[in-house]
Amino acid sequence: MAISVFDLFSIGIGPSSSHTVGPMRAARMFVTRLKKDGVLAQTAAVRAELYGSLGATGHGHGTPKAVLLGLEGHSPRTVNVETADDEVERIRRTGRLRLLGTEIGGAHEIAFDEPNQLILHRRRSLPYHANGMTLFAYDASGAPLLEKTYYSVGGGFVVDEDAVGEDRIKLDDTVLKYPFRSGDEMLRLANETGLSISSLMLENEKAWRTEEEIREGLLEIWRVMQACVARGMSREGILPGGLRVKRRAASTARQLRTEGDPMMHRSEWTTIYAMAVNEENAAGGRVVTAPTNGAAGVLPAVLHYYMNFVPGADEDGVVRFLLAAGAIGMLFKENASISGAEVGCQGEVGSACSMAAGALAEVLGGTPEQVENAAEIGMEHNLGLTCDPVGGLVQIPCIERNGMAAVKAVTAAKMAMRGDGTHKVSLDKVIKTMKETGADMKVKYKETARGGLAVNVIEC
Repeated sequence: MAISVFDLFSIGIGPSSSHTVGPMRAARMFVTRLKKDGVLAQTAAVRAELYGSLGATGHGHGTPKAVLLGLEGHSPRTVNVETADDEVERIRRTGRLRLLGTEIGGAHEIAFDEPNQLILHRRRSLPYHANGMTLFAYDASGAPLLEKTYYSVGGGFVVDEDAVGEDRIKLDDTVLKYPFRSGDEMLRLANETGLSISSLMLENEKAWRTEEEIREGLLEIWRVMQACVARGMSREGILPGGLRVKRRAASTARQLRTEGDPMMHRSEWTTIYAMAVNEENAAGGRVVTAPTNGAAGVLPAVLHYYMNFVPGADEDGVVRFLLAAGAIGMLFKENASISGAEVGCQGEVGSACSMAAGALAEVLGGTPEQVENAAEIGMEHNLGLTCDPVGGLVQIPCIERNGMAAVKAVTAAKMAMRGDGTHKVSLDKVIKTMKETGADMKVKYKETARGGLAVNVIEC
């Protein structure tokens, strides 16, 4: 199985990769299948049922909104975040749904009663994964036309029921030049070839795209990250959802600008970069899934740290940073999980911290061993991190948690750069430990909003 860096870093919409991006993609896949099977015009009704974590925290994560937009044919990458709420309001006000309405000649309008046709099962789960959803289509007589089950397995990846038992993501049998599925294999290849981690990943990416396309694609990811930070540092007000959480990135940035040399406040700026992204994510804005939306602030923050505070930083470094981060993220995706509903927040913020730490070590001139060491440090000190969003919203503790993880990633990279790359705990061992810890973790601590801070904080 081959995973591209562009699988791990995708442009989407907040607030959650597994609860917003994945369900939107799944709903769009469903209506596209109706069209492909030639039964879209016969469809008189659709129903969606959400299970597990999707059912438990779906309202707080915007899952119903995502499903409605997906059924109308919207994609997370291209949906207009400024008008998405209006689109959903129109569906709810009129009780009409335009199936595949975004495609020319594709729109097919049907009646839709959301309370009875979009059902969230708060305490029922499907067998394969905590984020499951089943969609149904019927003709005018009520006869079934199509029934499909999808699983949103983290980072926006979607698996349909046909893939269950095969793997977590759609298999890609592309032959890579330097395939690796573990940290040890990655280091062995680096030593054998003399290539850096980012160079290994670049050679593998060439199986899908030219070097020019890879570079431009990664710089586009960087531009979206920059725009997200800029928006988050300019917008104020209250985040949606009922907790009345106040945006803080913009006001804090104003304070820091009055306090002199930014170099003296590097850690605070890094924290603010991350919080800006996650405030935008919580507001349903455009973000880069990296590797999830709940952890979307960590990599942009550390990349801003690199560009703003590291002498000689340039766009070549940005490309190398994202390639190295992708190599590390692939190991988590292959050997454990990046889904908070499966392994807790250690799989989201923990993985992002590890990826950012290794990537920063890469662009600071670290050896492959130092890169692997930085990634291991970043994950080791996030082991056991629970996913307990208050009110089911990606706000408390998620926004601050990204800021803390970004600073932790910078510290991990610097620790690794002070050493020679030798250490007792390997990245492979810490990934294995994270997976086992997630398996042992009680369900209430895995994005269900039924444990931890989610039940110990009074909702206002």
